[in-house]
Amino acid sequence: MNQKLFSEFIATFIMVFVGCGAIVVDTINGGVIGSVGISLVFGFVVSSMIYTFGHISGSHMNPAVTIAFAVIDEFDKKDVLKYVLAQLFGAILASLILLFLFFENVTSMKEMAYLGATLPKGSWYQAFILEYILSFILMIVICGSAVHAKAIKSFAGLSIGLTIAFEALFGGAISGASMNPVRSLAPALVSGHFESLWIYIMATILGATSGSIVYKYIIKCKNSDECLI
Repeated sequence: MNQKLFSEFIATFIMVFVGCGAIVVDTINGGVIGSVGISLVFGFVVSSMIYTFGHISGSHMNPAVTIAFAVIDEFDKKDVLKYVLAQLFGAILASLILLFLFFENVTSMKEMAYLGATLPKGSWYQAFILEYILSFILMIVICGSAVHAKAIKSFAGLSIGLTIAFEALFGGAISGASMNPVRSLAPALVSGHFESLWIYIMATILGATSGSIVYKYIIKCKNSDECLI
């Protein structure tokens, strides 16, 4: 279990450090990376972490995914809190290091995009519904590509990374396209900017859990005959 927890810790650290780091660098340097570049960075780093740590811990990197798996009995419920804490500590460490590295370049947290914190561009309900749907889609892809009996699991990392990228491409400008509670919580904690944080905790967990339930009762093979191609 210690190996799995460390894998979750380091994978989540790298994901937040690289993804949120891209947002910070982009903001400090006047948009040199751009929204497309940031979306691709998140997709690439998630894909890389899945191929690096997926065979060890599953590379959840996301409490919403861990909880959703536990709800459908694809993950041991007694290990949920341990995984969530490992993910949270990894994300917080990444945000702290980003603060240490780049605060000398700015005079306020705003100038470094609050360390990559996610903030709604419109109403709270617009961001909530979008985050719910994005998290739902992500969980369906995760289950269908990495869990389903007929899935070609060697392509799961690519499939999940591409999903992160395309969802961030169109959702990032509206809600930040978090899809992950600790990806939003860690920058908020370190930057001290908690505006609308509840959206990115509740909507992502509810969306991912809904996706896993749909997978279990509609998409998952019910018997060996259904799993025949």
